[in-house]
Amino acid sequence: MDYHRQNGVRIKVIRIFNTYGPRMLANDGRVVSNFVVQALRNEDITIYGSGKQTRSFQYIDDLIEGMIRMMATEDDFIGPVNIGNPNEFSMLQLAEKVIELTQSHSKIVFKPLPHDDPKQRQPDITQAKEKLRWAPTVELEEGLIRMIEYFREHRV
Repeated sequence: MDYHRQNGVRIKVIRIFNTYGPRMLANDGRVVSNFVVQALRNEDITIYGSGKQTRSFQYIDDLIEGMIRMMATEDDFIGPVNIGNPNEFSMLQLAEKVIELTQSHSKIVFKPLPHDDPKQRQPDITQAKEKLRWAPTVELEEGLIRMIEYFREHRV
């Protein structure tokens, strides 16, 4: 914003929420890629806390579409705009879905929840719907299937 104010450069500001998809690094430390890699290797899937804490996950194609739409807005609209998927899933639901889709023999193990881990993360995409006419279209299961296929092909 300071650079924009000082130099009059056209900018757009978005807030990106949890995104997943093919070509993620297998060891990037993100929950979706961790679960998929652990399941494909039939390793234990690690959940911190009870697994009841929720997250929202958007597929990469949805993020890119949101970014493109943001860039196409009028010059005087800067944002910020939240780009994410408001559908929530518990960590336990995610782990169970990944095990099901990979047909893994992984077991779910629970470890203590870090103190700073939020119980919920859910973006408000009202402004994205209104200003960009954007909402995510790829459901979690469909995106996971695409990601799992990619990781299988690349033998993670």
